[in-house]
Amino acid sequence: MSGYEARFKVWRGDVGGGGLEDFKVEVNEGEVVLDIIHRLQATQAPDLAVRWNCKAGKCGSCSAEINGRPRLLCMTRMSVFDPEETITVTPLRAFPVVRDLVTDVGFNYTKAREVPAFVPPAGVAPGEYRMMQEDVDRSQEFRKCIECFLCQDTCHVVRDHEENKQAFAGPRFLMRVAELDMHPLDAAAEEGLDRKTTAQDEHGLGYCNITKCCTEVCPEGIKITDNALIPLKERAVDRKYDPLVWLGSKIRRRSSAG
Repeated sequence: MSGYEARFKVWRGDVGGGGLEDFKVEVNEGEVVLDIIHRLQATQAPDLAVRWNCKAGKCGSCSAEINGRPRLLCMTRMSVFDPEETITVTPLRAFPVVRDLVTDVGFNYTKAREVPAFVPPAGVAPGEYRMMQEDVDRSQEFRKCIECFLCQDTCHVVRDHEENKQAFAGPRFLMRVAELDMHPLDAAAEEGLDRKTTAQDEHGLGYCNITKCCTEVCPEGIKITDNALIPLKERAVDRKYDPLVWLGSKIRRRSSAG
């Protein structure tokens, strides 16, 4: 279809409140939803606020909800919608609205600062780190994260329960803990930091009930649940409840102390 007129409902407002506003707007072949939002700004709503940057699915800036599903505006093609349907664009529901489609995602940066950084191994200088390729591949998947925070937005622990935010890091940052915990060169344990224990006690790993909603909305296709959260849960449970693992850790600790 070379072009048609689409019906849009776009949320307009600010922290004080707002609502959906109706628009009819031209759509051309090959366009994405962000193109339509830009056309609305250019022709009908010059004060419409939207956050965006690269328009290539790599900066994570243009996160919003399209027909109730968290998506990147720049990676959602208009061709996936029926020309007759009304497309609704709203801000991320899990975070406070600043204005229109722009939300305050500062919660995520607060959680990022709460995750202890990689601890370099003692006696190994930067540039001298050596890892098996399979270990590189294992964590490289998580490095594809563009921090669009769609996983944080769709996680019902954050989305539906404001009271959980203080105790729960969310899938993006539990994935970061998992990445560091499986990193063969991370020396956190030697510094007295047990990432499995902190995941459970400080970052709220137990709140996650592995519904995989975070994986479903990830624009990079990262298997957040299967490859990060479930393995981290398994290791945390082993550490806390498996008597053999518990005894082994006590023996190793006593041996190293001696």
